Amino acid sequence: MTDATVMLRAKRYLIRGRVQGVGYRYFAQGVAERLGVSGFVRNIPSGDVEVHAEADDVTLNLFKQELERGPGMARVTEVIESDVPASGRYSSFLIRG
Repeated sequence: MTDATVMLRAKRYLIRGRVQGVGYRYFAQGVAERLGVSGFVRNIPSGDVEVHAEADDVTLNLFKQELERGPGMARVTEVIESDVPASGRYSSFLIRG
């Protein structure tokens, strides 16, 4: 397999813990931009943060490691990962909601 045939994958991450009001979405966006991940991050009413990320497997693994760490003020207790269909429609990483 050559670099030209790297598969685009997509993951949904549900991040639990103290992750709202601590700059988590901006942290996730910064990491995504640095790694070349596209998709979005948003706060959800449960108090968790949801991330939709699209990249290759290696990049997604690195991204998840950073999501588990979080910014300094956050306390991540759990990251639930699930596979979702890759849309390829995201050209950047956005903060929503």
